[in-house]
Amino acid sequence: MSLKTAVAAPFRQRGTDRMAESEFVVALSLDRNWFSPDQAKTLVDVATSEGLLDRDEEALVVGFDAATTEIPDGFQPGEEILQSRSTFEQVLDTVIEAGVEKQTAVAGINALQSELGLTLDAAAVVYARSEGVAVGSIAAEVREEL
Repeated sequence: MSLKTAVAAPFRQRGTDRMAESEFVVALSLDRNWFSPDQAKTLVDVATSEGLLDRDEEALVVGFDAATTEIPDGFQPGEEILQSRSTFEQVLDTVIEAGVEKQTAVAGINALQSELGLTLDAAAVVYARSEGVAVGSIAAEVREEL
């Protein structure tokens, strides 16, 4: 998932799991030249809404193990990661990141939705769990929506 990779990069670069928001914005906009400062601030908001970042007083805290997130050579995130994703898209990306082929995952989710009469989001969570993929915070949100 390129959003997770983009979020992880500044933390990996500095060898920490916490940094000031201004430092994060500078790392993405000036150090890496991936985004403008305004776009980097938008990325903070999107990553926070998806649980990848938490705000703690004046600092941003990464919500996953950034040190183990691989950043491929030549990685360049696209502007599409600056848009909030649906719950289904978040779960699907997590399942794909865990090694399940996209077509297989979508077919499995659609089958569960049809067979069990679930919402698309609920079917995606059930599918992820059946594949052994952890989607804890997303699952809790989907459960509340039901």
